[in-house]
Amino acid sequence: MQHSSLLTQYLPQLKSLNTENKTTVLDLACGNGRNGLYLVENEIAVTFADINTAALEQVKQYTINAEHQQYMNLWSVDFEQENDFPLANKNFAAIMVFRYLHRALFDQIKQAILPAGLIIYETFTTEQAQFGRPKNPNFLLKLGELQDIFSGWEVLHSFEGIIESASGDKQAIAQIVARKPNE
Repeated sequence: MQHSSLLTQYLPQLKSLNTENKTTVLDLACGNGRNGLYLVENEIAVTFADINTAALEQVKQYTINAEHQQYMNLWSVDFEQENDFPLANKNFAAIMVFRYLHRALFDQIKQAILPAGLIIYETFTTEQAQFGRPKNPNFLLKLGELQDIFSGWEVLHSFEGIIESASGDKQAIAQIVARKPNE
């Protein structure tokens, strides 16, 4: 299970935020937990959130070692329920989202990140349709969309373009790492 290179690059900042704020990093729509587990291995507290309870159970069963269990929280949640605000009144040092897009969550994500906290977001762009799934425009970012959503935040990293995956497939993605302003 290979984690995102963004996490390696921003590990010191995530560790510092986690320690200072005494809050966890949210791995939103975590799937098999590959990214959050990398943080847990580095003694950063992570809340793994997903609708798929089997995936959460797999994360729970992942044996890092007993001392790392204290850094793991599991949250079974459906982020796509209409008129539901699962992130309301929640606070996180950082939120990371990989390969998931539900635009209705953006305002909640921005609210849930503590001042000076980080967003780490990576998902497919509209160009992905030429390479394979997903093809539905509801699940594909438009050009510059992440930059627009997080305008006013300090952008530490931004990328939009075509990459080659570990399996050699081309993928069209957008990435952003941004710090929330102190309010």
